[in-house]
Amino acid sequence: MQNQKHLVHLKEGIHYLNCAAKSPLLIKGEAAMIEAMDREKNLHLRTANDFFDRPETGRKLFASLVDCEPKQVAFMPAVSYGLSSVLKNVSYSQGQHAITIESEFPSDYLALESWSRKHGASINVIGPNNSKQPFSDWNERIIDAISDHTAVVAISAIHWMNGYKYDLKAIGERCKERGAIFIVDGTQAVGAMKIDVKAFNIDALICAGYKWLFGPYSIGCFYMSERFNEGTPIEESWMNRTNANKFSELTNYGMTYTDGAGRYNVGETSNFLLMPVFLEGMKQVIEWGPENITEYCTNLAIPLHNHLKAKGLDVDQSLFASHLFSISLPVNVNPNDYAQTLADRNIYVSARGSGVRVSLNVFNTEEDVDVLIETLS
Repeated sequence: MQNQKHLVHLKEGIHYLNCAAKSPLLIKGEAAMIEAMDREKNLHLRTANDFFDRPETGRKLFASLVDCEPKQVAFMPAVSYGLSSVLKNVSYSQGQHAITIESEFPSDYLALESWSRKHGASINVIGPNNSKQPFSDWNERIIDAISDHTAVVAISAIHWMNGYKYDLKAIGERCKERGAIFIVDGTQAVGAMKIDVKAFNIDALICAGYKWLFGPYSIGCFYMSERFNEGTPIEESWMNRTNANKFSELTNYGMTYTDGAGRYNVGETSNFLLMPVFLEGMKQVIEWGPENITEYCTNLAIPLHNHLKAKGLDVDQSLFASHLFSISLPVNVNPNDYAQTLADRNIYVSARGSGVRVSLNVFNTEEDVDVLIETLS
């Protein structure tokens, strides 16, 4: 796969290694937004179908990325909304607990904490071990913690700070064996690596759109398996009813929810300005292919990992994602200060935890990596 920098807006001389924070704007995405704004100038041409056609296209695009039925996809404004929708429909029995990972993203942890507080359940937080190889058995530790008393396991597909890859297939199999609901935040994975909700036995997958799917802020998708098809949404939107496209019949309040996960869509799903940008992002990611993106990032990062290994800073890369990983810093170096030092040299990464997070995508070049290596030296 060749470099794709020509398809995004990035100024020359800017080394943007920070897709995990926000993807750059696609040129096609900008065009889609301009077209959407032009349509706002001609509202007299809008039809009932315009409220539903683009979301339906979006469901099909996201479904193809995670291998599910389009009807099991719903739209959300944020991960917190998707998690709240799922956890509202996770039952509890006396003595059950929840499981998550150490230093999980706040929206994920806080949603699970709210569920646990409501039911009086405990949260089992599983972290790395305390040895010199702390990440060597993290997956095994999670799997061993899942028991018949586990109600729900909620983790990210990869760790948002350091890119550690969770064995979703093995964890999903264990959850299925023990009857636990398996919820995955795919925000830092979907679009950059292969995710298969069926093969991984994922019950719910939540994904913001503004990172690896090249969408705008405030729109994303979540998958809900068939077990949630009769659940209760967190809001009642007229757009989620079977008569929604018949504007003359909207006050027929007895109409049922749309099939699958349709009842969980956030209100005003059409999102006439943001939805077209999101669709262009997903189309582009599908055209590139997540597995090709993984391969591109793997090859691009080789010189950087070789440099870090020579400095004694590298870790076992088989445990971490190729598109997102962390560089450890000496204890006397403040991550925020160091990230700012890099930014002063037009290198953009994120300070996360005790290190700096580097995230690569197909718009990054060998020069981006070389400049980072030179600065680290």
